[in-house]
Amino acid sequence: MADPHPRRGPAPVRHLARITDITLAALTLVFFVAVALATGVHNPWEGAIPLGLLLGALLLVRRRRPMTVLLLSIAGILVYHLTGHWSPAGWIWPAAVAYFTAATTPHVRWVPAIGLVQLVYSAVDFRGVLDRNPVRYLVHVAGEGLLLAVLIAAGLTYAAAMRWRERLRETDRRAHAAEERLRVSHEVHDVIAHTLAVAGVQLNVAADALEEDPAAAAEALHLAKNVRNRAMADLRSLVTVLRDDPAGTAPQADLASLDTLIADTRAAGLEVTLDEHGDRAAVPAITAIAVHRVVQESLANTLKHAGASRAEVTIGYRPRSVTVEITDNGRGTPGGADATEGHGLTGMRERVSALGGELTAGPVPGGFAVRADIPVAGSAA
Repeated sequence: MADPHPRRGPAPVRHLARITDITLAALTLVFFVAVALATGVHNPWEGAIPLGLLLGALLLVRRRRPMTVLLLSIAGILVYHLTGHWSPAGWIWPAAVAYFTAATTPHVRWVPAIGLVQLVYSAVDFRGVLDRNPVRYLVHVAGEGLLLAVLIAAGLTYAAAMRWRERLRETDRRAHAAEERLRVSHEVHDVIAHTLAVAGVQLNVAADALEEDPAAAAEALHLAKNVRNRAMADLRSLVTVLRDDPAGTAPQADLASLDTLIADTRAAGLEVTLDEHGDRAAVPAITAIAVHRVVQESLANTLKHAGASRAEVTIGYRPRSVTVEITDNGRGTPGGADATEGHGLTGMRERVSALGGELTAGPVPGGFAVRADIPVAGSAA
């Protein structure tokens, strides 16, 4: 019943938490025994001190096992009463820290139920006072209930404050990251602008001198190439800062990688045919990347889920759009129901929709099909 995602804070914070737990354990022992002595307990070693030691010792592990600590604390108090000892501190107060700690955890919904059971038992246990002093009985039961409510409310408030503080820290980290990315994006702009200007000048020189002075033209082209290489190195280092994953600076796979993708899929045991119509080279980069991703994800789903032996990839390149269709002979959804979308299909749909296209997927006679119609970037509607 421990927190399923424990977090280790910095060393000073952990030391302060340990000191706090030791202090609470000591105070629990001292206060419980002191109240016992002040209310007429003559031999605290027979019950008060052992229970105080148990309650205090349990608090040393309250952060790791909050619900276990609460249940064991209540069990200790129950045994204390069942063995004929009277609790001068009531039923709830000796386990106050345990209740508060449990109320700060995701298991807080169980805390009121546990407390209610303890309150009912305490009310029954204290019923002997009801005939002699009803006012005292009501004050006792109401006081215990009020204390329980205050402890749970305090725990919930503390947990909410901690979550809010963590959100503020995360917001602050994101703001600093956004500022850094904005600074780097300005640098990227400057690098690109400078590179295009210098390379453009050298290319103009090469074009003018190509026939009259081939050596000067070659030198200008060599300078343009060097400027381009230096700019690419600078851009790679800057883009690494902009990306969350430095490994993601590799070029995006596009239509040039389709043949490799098909070969890899065949090597995995799926018979794939690729049928293309039109000019692949005329497709803009952003559309080409989307086409590759649709084919890649569709074939991956076929390999993982369809149980297919054959797949056909058909791509039509037209001036204003690209149509991609992937069909296989795998298992369709029984009864022709719509396919349940996983992360892969959802990602494909979002990518195609972002470009103004449409993607459909579902069972067809003899298998399953994915079809995407993707407008060519920059074409008229």
